[in-house]
Amino acid sequence: MMSDDNVIFRGKGLTGAARHPEKAKNPDKPQPKRPDWLRVKAPQSAGYENTRNIIHERNLVTVCEEAACPNIGECWAKKHATMMILGSVCTRACAFCNVATGRPDKLDLNEPERVADAVASLSLAHVVITSVDRDDLADGGAQHFANVITAIRTSSPVTTIEILTPDFLKKDGALEIVVAARPDVFNHNLETIPRLYPSVRPGARYFHSLNLLHQVKALDPNMFTKSGIMVGLGEQMEEVLQVMDDMRSADIDFMTIGQYLQPTPKHYPIDRFWTPDEFEKLTRHGKAKGFHLISATPLTRSSYHADEDFARLRAERQNRLAASTNK
Repeated sequence: MMSDDNVIFRGKGLTGAARHPEKAKNPDKPQPKRPDWLRVKAPQSAGYENTRNIIHERNLVTVCEEAACPNIGECWAKKHATMMILGSVCTRACAFCNVATGRPDKLDLNEPERVADAVASLSLAHVVITSVDRDDLADGGAQHFANVITAIRTSSPVTTIEILTPDFLKKDGALEIVVAARPDVFNHNLETIPRLYPSVRPGARYFHSLNLLHQVKALDPNMFTKSGIMVGLGEQMEEVLQVMDDMRSADIDFMTIGQYLQPTPKHYPIDRFWTPDEFEKLTRHGKAKGFHLISATPLTRSSYHADEDFARLRAERQNRLAASTNK
């Protein structure tokens, strides 16, 4: 089993203060022992090693490694990896995130082709592409996202594409560039409730993120939209339900909710572990509020079971359209 404090910094060999200089002076915060429902086996399968080799041979970055995702063993064994583009260093410093922060990498113009090659080599039916924030770029990396989508469409025309984007804050025209590239799913995570933004996600704005997703639907009403939050940061059930209502007002199709896991003692502390019964309650509320799909489990992450969820999401839309036609 993976121990609670065994966080592996795989990306670029950075650890501790070199990885998170802005957190170096933070006092250490307790890392409570994880309950049984959050303990997973360390990755060790042949499928995991094969996926790892394909990713590393192409010098690609994955959020699976950079964010120390607990599901990496399961997902990589099934050849599911979430590619992280635009480098491995983020210009933001979110209190919960394990991705390295600081001066970003030089933009790699050959990355779209390498990502597309990896997608083809893995024979993916569905791929998730995410990125670091790139506030240093004039368009926030929007054109690079579009280039990656185009490269994948060229080499793997039947592969469906899900993107998990930054917020493109103060990047006029960036969203339009990405939507015009026609990903199948546009995901942008709200991450937490609005009350906690100043301490958890200080570089972002809750209503800007919400409006970003609403604008996607305005630009392309047929594009699936998706967003997620973490719990365990200090939010109350009523506040999570309000976020659900906000998302539905923005016509978001799919919501994910998972347990926050503190990457290191320097990161934002865990308030508590939500129980499986509480996650089931969130699922019931989400269905009642009208989401096409909701995934709420302790180990849910944005791209966890994304291929299966996309098939369910598409089927649910078809069922709803058929039902409305038959009325």
